Amino acid sequence: MFPEADAVAPAVTAVFTAVLTGGPISRVSLARRLGLSSAAVTKAARPLIEMGYLEELAATEHTGPGAGRPASPLAIRADREFFVGVKITGDELIGVLCDLRAQVRTAAHRRLTETSVEHVLTELVELVDDLLDGPGDYRSRTRRLGLAVSGDVDHSTGLVRYSPFLHWRDVPLRERAEKLTGLTVTVENDVKALTTAEHWFGEGVGADSFALVTVGAGIGCGLVVGGRLVSGSHGVAGEIGHIGIDVNGPACHCGSNGCVEAIAGTDAIVAQARAATGRPALTFDDAVTLARAGDAGIGAVFARAGDAIGSGIAAVANLVGPARIVVSGEGLAAYDLFEPHIRAGFQRQAFGAAADCPLSIRPLPFEEWARGAATVSIKALVTV
Repeated sequence: MFPEADAVAPAVTAVFTAVLTGGPISRVSLARRLGLSSAAVTKAARPLIEMGYLEELAATEHTGPGAGRPASPLAIRADREFFVGVKITGDELIGVLCDLRAQVRTAAHRRLTETSVEHVLTELVELVDDLLDGPGDYRSRTRRLGLAVSGDVDHSTGLVRYSPFLHWRDVPLRERAEKLTGLTVTVENDVKALTTAEHWFGEGVGADSFALVTVGAGIGCGLVVGGRLVSGSHGVAGEIGHIGIDVNGPACHCGSNGCVEAIAGTDAIVAQARAATGRPALTFDDAVTLARAGDAGIGAVFARAGDAIGSGIAAVANLVGPARIVVSGEGLAAYDLFEPHIRAGFQRQAFGAAADCPLSIRPLPFEEWARGAATVSIKALVTV
């Protein structure tokens, strides 16, 4: 929470969040949007201005015909505070340093030679130091670090219960990272972190409901319903990669069979492509090249994967009814091979008007996932 405040009143939180995600905005517009009186907005904004989180811009708009002097919009002072965000993958740490508007000021990568917790934490500390000690005097204005990890993450405690690609179970990541870095740490599932960034600063701004589906090593989904990220009562929600669509399908690392991820995840596609070609050293890029060259067997692998993803997306549309669905992830490099089959699977399985939900494609590099981790730490500034 704000360092100068012992408690953050709901109106202060509401005003700050509205300006952060939709500003610059006048007090009159804020009052209308939040259902508050103009006096309440002014009272809530005053400490934020005094603490340097908000500023008044030069008057640019009138509050209405004959309303007198023009209003002075409120805006975020982006350089008031900085936030580190790190996306942890199985072979690399991707780090960014963002300002209060989640704009990336600098980025850095560190390769991982193994995924043991000790090795990852050692490299994490060095990465954070690289980001904070570069040009810009960021360390003195940085208190928070966000970490994005695949798998089952308890955001409230910072415990990584299970991360299949890191081979972690019950890792108290927040506790350990805070001791080593001296920063206040938030830990979130990587897809939820990316969804938070899209909700606050990307495709989901202003949307009451939307879904973000990620295609890659895993098949993930983040959900926003009623303007709020769906976290689930046990910290697990939106796991469309583990919707079973074929009881006789391949085994999944979760212990089930025929999950979307067991058919359409990157490793699953590679395994199926190797079986189809008899080439045990075949890579994902090799499979993409063969499919684009017209190899029927490999093409069928991508077709099956796309159909599985489309069926999973349809399940989201049927259950939640989002206003729009965004598809992203590193797997989009091969999206031309997936797309017709994703759309066909979606149309076949979507019920009634759910089939009208628009699907938009948004390629996002891993730096954006790290930005998602930073956004979660920005969000924690006012929601702790």
